[in-house]
Amino acid sequence: MAWEIRGKTVLVTGATSGIGLHASIALARRGARVVMVGRDARRSEAALADVRTQSGSTDVSLLMCDFSSQAAVRRLADEYRAAHDRLDVLINNAGGVNKTRLTTGDGIEMTFAVNHLGGFLLTNLLLDLIVRSAPARIVTVSSIGHRQGTLDFGDLGYEQGYSIMRAYSRSKLANVLFSNELARRLAGTTVTSNSLHPGSVDTRIWTGAPGWAKPFIQIARLFFIGAEEGGGYIVALATRPELSAVTGKYFEKGTMIDPAPLATDQVLAARLWDVSAAMVHLSQ
Repeated sequence: MAWEIRGKTVLVTGATSGIGLHASIALARRGARVVMVGRDARRSEAALADVRTQSGSTDVSLLMCDFSSQAAVRRLADEYRAAHDRLDVLINNAGGVNKTRLTTGDGIEMTFAVNHLGGFLLTNLLLDLIVRSAPARIVTVSSIGHRQGTLDFGDLGYEQGYSIMRAYSRSKLANVLFSNELARRLAGTTVTSNSLHPGSVDTRIWTGAPGWAKPFIQIARLFFIGAEEGGGYIVALATRPELSAVTGKYFEKGTMIDPAPLATDQVLAARLWDVSAAMVHLSQ
């Protein structure tokens, strides 16, 4: 059967602004049942109304989650299961940056917790439902910044040498490694797992940058693409029929391309999976 997004249920995290918001609008316009996930209640309700208005669809709903909290991610999975009996497309898009080192209530460095562990945990909690809904797709939003990323399992949370870009790049490298390892673990199913860099997009994520970086960001904005275009690259991975059998791949602005060599290290990916599972207390 040819892949058709109309009528499929899509869960989009980080859906209330930027590329997640525009991806939600585009998917709803195409007839998908869109479940948006937001963190701030007021902004999320406004985004939900915006998606319904711009898409002309009423088949759009909202769930709340703070991805820095593992308990909140578990509640999100439970709430999703209570309301839906299938999940055809999961888009892991929630993310952020922090100018100073912060830790979550679970004692984990904030950027790594939100950008990697939150999506890792949510995906695993919903994975059996996704497999039962197959053919299905899992799309993880990474960044070209993963190419500067490193992994140090002795100090994943940068207790030493923290910087906003080091932490961000590490989390984005983890996104690609996770997506690739997930594809290997899903071999033999008709569930695909791919990651992407949606382009350098002018979104709210960089409001957390330190003051010294803001002049450079203002210059960089001259070369940023719009959130609508960036969201379109997410939508492409979720909808393009010719990608139905493509899995374990990385895309930059719609083009399949090799990620950083470190992101293709299968031993590293398997170790990251095991360490991540332990960090979120995921039963093996």
